[in-house]
Amino acid sequence: MGRVTERRKVIRIRDGVISSRPDTLVAEEPLEIRLNGKPLAITMRTPGDDFALAAGFLVSEGVLAEQDDLQNIVYCAGATVDGSNTYNVVDVRTAPGVKIPDITLERNVYTTSSCGLCGKASLDAVRTTARWPIADTPPVRVDPELLASLPDRLRAAQRVFDRTGGLHAAALFTEDGELLDIREDVGRHNAVDKLVGRALQNGDLPLSRTILLVSGRASFELAQKAVMAGIPVLAAVSAPSSLAVDLAAETGLTLVGFLRGSSMNVYAGENRIALRTAAAQG
Repeated sequence: MGRVTERRKVIRIRDGVISSRPDTLVAEEPLEIRLNGKPLAITMRTPGDDFALAAGFLVSEGVLAEQDDLQNIVYCAGATVDGSNTYNVVDVRTAPGVKIPDITLERNVYTTSSCGLCGKASLDAVRTTARWPIADTPPVRVDPELLASLPDRLRAAQRVFDRTGGLHAAALFTEDGELLDIREDVGRHNAVDKLVGRALQNGDLPLSRTILLVSGRASFELAQKAVMAGIPVLAAVSAPSSLAVDLAAETGLTLVGFLRGSSMNVYAGENRIALRTAAAQG
């Protein structure tokens, strides 16, 4: 946990008074993810929960779906020229018999928001690789009042954010509002991967009766990760992207944006939101 934050000298100006003091910053370092010994991806992340991050990433890529699919994850010794271990390279070993999809093209298609490829190809890639169709999951009904209470609970649980002010967070709640897990990271997609990876390691996938709340916007990538983990409800305190809304409509994902106070926008999957209750109270 010592690498989650770092100290740096800062010149502080307050009401014209200049002073020098140390400041606590969130750590950001690259993590290379290897799959069965072969380099697969590099992401900038906050160190910590690296194995969960790698596992969650591979759930979103359609490689892992069950706890038994994963043989082990290790840090790679000799990750530098001099043979030292930087703890910035992990190797994920799949269990014998696990089929590895051709994910090189798929990653370029549907995990990078700026890839420039066509939206329909992105939607098709997720729809065809999702293991647990959300539309087929048992019905989940969520009260708007419950959703409105979640951002404050997420913020209260962000321990590292209080010290740095520089971290995104993602949290899993039950449909009744019980907090199951929360992860923080400099990248919102990494925070989600850490949640999903821990669920895989614990044998809890699919997360078919949960709500995923993210502290920022709801990009296509985050909607994709929710769908791949079987999560039926994704809520964000900021705006969704157009492609995230399209993906939610295609897959049956309930997508809520601008979740602030008692206000929210439901962009897709409104059948899971108790709208009649909200109307009666309005």
